[in-house]
Amino acid sequence: MPPISRVDLFAAIRRDSHAGMSVRAMAGKYQVSRRTVRAALQSAWPQPRKPMPPRASKLDEFKSVIDEILRADLDAPRKQRHTVTRIYERLMAEHGMREVSYSVVRRYVADRKPKIRAEAGRGPVNVFFPQTHRAGEEAEVDFGEVTIWLRGEPVTCMLFALRLSFSGKAVHRVLLPVGPRRSWRATSTPSPRWEGSRPARSAMTTYGPQSPRSLASPGNGSRQRDGRRFVRTSS
Repeated sequence: MPPISRVDLFAAIRRDSHAGMSVRAMAGKYQVSRRTVRAALQSAWPQPRKPMPPRASKLDEFKSVIDEILRADLDAPRKQRHTVTRIYERLMAEHGMREVSYSVVRRYVADRKPKIRAEAGRGPVNVFFPQTHRAGEEAEVDFGEVTIWLRGEPVTCMLFALRLSFSGKAVHRVLLPVGPRRSWRATSTPSPRWEGSRPARSAMTTYGPQSPRSLASPGNGSRQRDGRRFVRTSS
Protein backbone atom coordinates (compact mmCIF):
# COMPACT_ATOMS: atom_id res chain seq x y z
CA MET A 1 0.00 0.00 0.00
CA PRO A 2 1.51 3.38 -0.97
CA PRO A 3 2.18 5.73 1.95
CA ILE A 4 -0.51 8.33 2.61
CA SER A 5 -0.80 11.17 5.07
CA ARG A 6 -2.43 10.58 8.42
CA VAL A 7 -5.32 12.89 7.55
CA ASP A 8 -6.05 10.92 4.37
CA LEU A 9 -5.77 7.69 6.35
CA PHE A 10 -8.36 8.84 8.86
CA ALA A 11 -10.68 9.93 6.06
CA ALA A 12 -10.38 6.55 4.33
CA ILE A 13 -11.06 4.67 7.57
CA ARG A 14 -14.17 6.72 8.24
CA ARG A 15 -15.46 6.08 4.71
CA ASP A 16 -14.95 2.34 5.10
CA SER A 17 -16.67 2.44 8.48
CA HIS A 18 -19.76 4.08 6.94
CA ALA A 19 -19.69 1.35 4.32
CA GLY A 20 -19.99 -1.28 7.08
CA MET A 21 -16.41 -2.55 7.36
CA SER A 22 -15.34 -3.81 10.80
CA VAL A 23 -12.52 -2.40 12.88
CA ARG A 24 -10.49 -5.57 12.46
CA ALA A 25 -10.90 -5.51 8.67
CA MET A 26 -9.89 -1.86 8.42
CA ALA A 27 -6.83 -2.46 10.61
CA GLY A 28 -5.73 -5.25 8.27
CA LYS A 29 -6.50 -3.26 5.14
CA TYR A 30 -4.48 -0.20 6.14
CA GLN A 31 -1.88 -2.10 8.21
CA VAL A 32 -2.46 -0.04 11.35
CA SER A 33 -3.40 -0.92 14.90
CA ARG A 34 -6.99 -1.13 16.06
CA ARG A 35 -6.27 1.78 18.40
CA THR A 36 -5.50 3.94 15.36
CA VAL A 37 -8.76 2.82 13.71
CA ARG A 38 -10.78 3.71 16.81
CA ALA A 39 -9.03 7.09 17.02
CA ALA A 40 -10.00 7.78 13.39
CA LEU A 41 -13.62 6.90 14.14
CA GLN A 42 -13.67 9.26 17.13
CA SER A 43 -12.24 12.26 15.31
CA ALA A 44 -11.60 13.14 11.66
CA TRP A 45 -8.41 15.00 12.63
CA PRO A 46 -5.40 13.14 14.05
CA GLN A 47 -4.17 14.24 17.43
CA PRO A 48 -0.96 16.28 17.26
CA ARG A 49 2.15 14.41 18.21
CA LYS A 50 3.54 14.99 21.66
CA PRO A 51 6.69 17.10 21.65
CA MET A 52 9.85 15.17 22.19
CA PRO A 53 11.63 15.88 25.48
CA PRO A 54 14.88 17.80 25.06
CA ARG A 55 17.90 15.59 24.72
CA ALA A 56 20.54 15.69 27.38
CA SER A 57 23.69 17.52 26.36
CA LYS A 58 27.20 17.48 27.75
CA LEU A 59 26.93 21.26 27.88
CA ASP A 60 24.07 21.18 30.41
CA GLU A 61 26.32 21.32 33.47
CA PHE A 62 28.10 24.40 32.07
CA LYS A 63 25.06 26.38 30.95
CA SER A 64 24.70 28.17 34.27
CA VAL A 65 28.35 29.26 34.04
CA ILE A 66 27.81 30.65 30.56
CA ASP A 67 24.70 32.52 31.73
CA GLU A 68 26.67 34.13 34.57
CA ILE A 69 29.36 35.27 32.13
CA LEU A 70 26.77 36.76 29.77
CA ARG A 71 25.03 38.58 32.64
CA ALA A 72 28.35 40.02 33.83
CA ASP A 73 29.06 41.25 30.32
CA LEU A 74 25.96 43.46 30.43
CA ASP A 75 27.78 45.92 32.71
CA ALA A 76 31.28 45.37 31.35
CA PRO A 77 32.95 47.83 28.96
CA ARG A 78 32.55 46.93 25.33
CA LYS A 79 36.20 45.96 24.87
CA GLN A 80 36.12 43.68 27.91
CA ARG A 81 33.10 41.59 27.00
CA HIS A 82 33.57 37.90 26.33
CA THR A 83 33.66 36.53 22.85
CA VAL A 84 32.51 32.97 22.18
CA THR A 85 36.13 31.91 21.86
CA ARG A 86 37.00 33.42 25.24
CA ILE A 87 34.00 31.72 26.87
CA TYR A 88 35.01 28.40 25.35
CA GLU A 89 38.57 28.77 26.59
CA ARG A 90 37.44 29.66 30.13
CA LEU A 91 35.13 26.67 30.29
CA MET A 92 37.99 24.37 29.38
CA ALA A 93 40.63 25.99 31.59
CA GLU A 94 38.61 26.91 34.69
CA HIS A 95 35.78 24.37 34.73
CA GLY A 96 37.34 21.32 33.12
CA MET A 97 34.96 21.10 30.20
CA ARG A 98 35.79 18.26 27.81
CA GLU A 99 34.17 16.59 24.84
CA VAL A 100 32.08 19.67 24.01
CA SER A 101 32.72 21.23 20.63
CA TYR A 102 33.12 24.92 19.96
CA SER A 103 30.06 24.95 17.68
CA VAL A 104 27.82 23.70 20.51
CA VAL A 105 28.97 26.54 22.77
CA ARG A 106 28.58 29.07 19.95
CA ARG A 107 24.97 28.01 19.27
CA TYR A 108 24.06 28.20 22.93
CA VAL A 109 25.61 31.65 23.36
CA ALA A 110 23.86 32.94 20.25
CA ASP A 111 20.54 31.67 21.61
CA ARG A 112 20.96 32.86 25.20
CA LYS A 113 22.57 36.28 24.75
CA PRO A 114 19.44 38.11 23.45
CA LYS A 115 17.27 36.33 26.03
CA ILE A 116 19.51 37.42 28.89
CA ARG A 117 19.44 41.01 27.63
CA ALA A 118 15.65 40.85 27.49
CA GLU A 119 15.45 39.37 31.00
CA ALA A 120 17.56 42.27 32.28
CA GLY A 121 15.29 44.80 30.57
CA ARG A 122 17.87 45.77 27.97
CA GLY A 123 16.46 44.00 24.97
CA PRO A 124 14.92 45.71 21.98
CA VAL A 125 11.60 47.35 22.74
CA ASN A 126 8.76 46.39 20.46
CA VAL A 127 6.64 49.47 19.96
CA PHE A 128 3.40 49.50 18.01
CA PHE A 129 1.50 52.67 17.17
CA PRO A 130 -2.06 51.97 16.03
CA GLN A 131 -3.12 54.23 13.19
CA THR A 132 -6.59 55.55 12.62
CA HIS A 133 -7.68 57.45 9.52
CA ARG A 134 -10.85 59.42 8.94
CA ALA A 135 -12.71 59.06 5.67
CA GLY A 136 -11.69 61.48 2.94
CA GLU A 137 -8.97 63.28 4.92
CA GLU A 138 -5.64 61.53 4.20
CA ALA A 139 -3.94 59.97 1.19
CA GLU A 140 -0.45 58.71 0.37
CA VAL A 141 1.19 59.83 -2.90
CA ASP A 142 4.22 58.61 -4.80
CA PHE A 143 5.69 59.73 -8.13
CA GLY A 144 8.39 58.08 -10.23
CA GLU A 145 9.51 56.86 -13.62
CA VAL A 146 8.12 53.83 -15.42
CA THR A 147 8.90 52.38 -18.84
CA ILE A 148 6.02 51.21 -21.03
CA TRP A 149 5.81 49.79 -24.55
CA LEU A 150 3.97 52.18 -26.86
CA ARG A 151 3.54 51.22 -30.54
CA GLY A 152 6.31 48.68 -30.17
CA GLU A 153 8.85 51.09 -28.63
CA PRO A 154 9.87 51.62 -24.98
CA VAL A 155 8.75 55.01 -23.66
CA THR A 156 9.78 56.47 -20.29
CA CYS A 157 6.77 57.96 -18.54
CA MET A 158 5.97 59.22 -15.09
CA LEU A 159 3.74 57.18 -12.79
CA PHE A 160 1.51 58.95 -10.30
CA ALA A 161 0.19 56.69 -7.48
CA LEU A 162 -2.35 57.74 -4.87
CA ARG A 163 -3.66 55.54 -2.04
CA LEU A 164 -6.54 56.56 0.20
CA SER A 165 -5.57 55.90 3.82
CA PHE A 166 -9.07 55.10 5.10
CA SER A 167 -10.25 52.56 2.53
CA GLY A 168 -6.92 51.49 1.04
CA LYS A 169 -8.20 52.11 -2.48
CA ALA A 170 -5.64 53.36 -4.95
CA VAL A 171 -5.42 55.07 -8.31
CA HIS A 172 -2.44 55.00 -10.69
CA ARG A 173 -1.98 57.47 -13.53
CA VAL A 174 0.66 57.29 -16.26
CA LEU A 175 1.85 60.66 -17.62
CA LEU A 176 3.13 60.73 -21.20
CA PRO A 177 5.90 63.12 -22.30
CA VAL A 178 4.69 65.95 -24.54
CA GLY A 179 7.14 67.88 -26.73
CA PRO A 180 10.84 68.66 -26.25
CA ARG A 181 10.30 70.60 -23.02
CA ARG A 182 9.49 67.38 -21.13
CA SER A 183 6.14 68.55 -19.85
CA TRP A 184 3.71 65.74 -19.14
CA ARG A 185 0.19 64.82 -20.18
CA ALA A 186 -2.07 62.65 -18.06
CA THR A 187 -3.77 59.62 -19.53
CA SER A 188 -7.52 59.20 -19.20
CA THR A 189 -7.56 56.81 -16.25
CA PRO A 190 -10.34 57.25 -13.67
CA SER A 191 -9.65 58.89 -10.34
CA PRO A 192 -11.33 58.04 -7.03
CA ARG A 193 -14.23 60.39 -6.48
CA TRP A 194 -15.55 59.36 -3.08
CA GLU A 195 -14.22 57.74 0.06
CA GLY A 196 -16.92 57.13 2.65
CA SER A 197 -19.22 60.14 2.61
CA ARG A 198 -16.69 62.85 1.65
CA PRO A 199 -15.09 63.53 -1.74
CA ALA A 200 -11.36 62.90 -2.11
CA ARG A 201 -9.58 64.59 -5.02
CA SER A 202 -5.97 65.02 -6.09
CA ALA A 203 -4.16 67.76 -7.95
CA MET A 204 -0.69 67.32 -9.44
CA THR A 205 1.64 70.03 -10.68
CA THR A 206 4.69 69.43 -12.89
CA TYR A 207 6.60 71.73 -15.16
CA GLY A 208 9.24 71.69 -17.86
CA PRO A 209 12.42 73.74 -18.08
CA GLN A 210 10.65 77.11 -18.46
CA SER A 211 7.05 77.34 -17.36
CA PRO A 212 4.92 75.36 -14.90
CA ARG A 213 2.01 73.27 -16.06
CA SER A 214 -0.73 71.89 -13.86
CA LEU A 215 -2.50 68.58 -14.37
CA ALA A 216 -5.55 67.75 -12.31
CA SER A 217 -8.03 64.92 -12.04
CA PRO A 218 -10.89 64.85 -14.58
CA GLY A 219 -13.55 67.33 -13.58
CA ASN A 220 -11.26 69.43 -11.39
CA GLY A 221 -9.98 71.65 -14.18
CA SER A 222 -6.45 72.76 -15.00
CA ARG A 223 -4.84 75.62 -13.12
CA GLN A 224 -1.52 77.40 -13.42
CA ARG A 225 0.72 77.29 -10.35
CA ASP A 226 4.07 78.91 -9.57
CA GLY A 227 6.92 77.59 -7.52
CA ARG A 228 8.79 74.34 -7.36
CA ARG A 229 7.48 71.03 -8.65
CA PHE A 230 5.21 69.40 -6.12
CA VAL A 231 2.44 66.87 -5.65
CA ARG A 232 -0.50 67.74 -3.43
CA THR A 233 -3.60 65.94 -2.26
CA SER A 234 -6.59 67.73 -0.89
CA SER A 235 -10.03 66.75 0.34
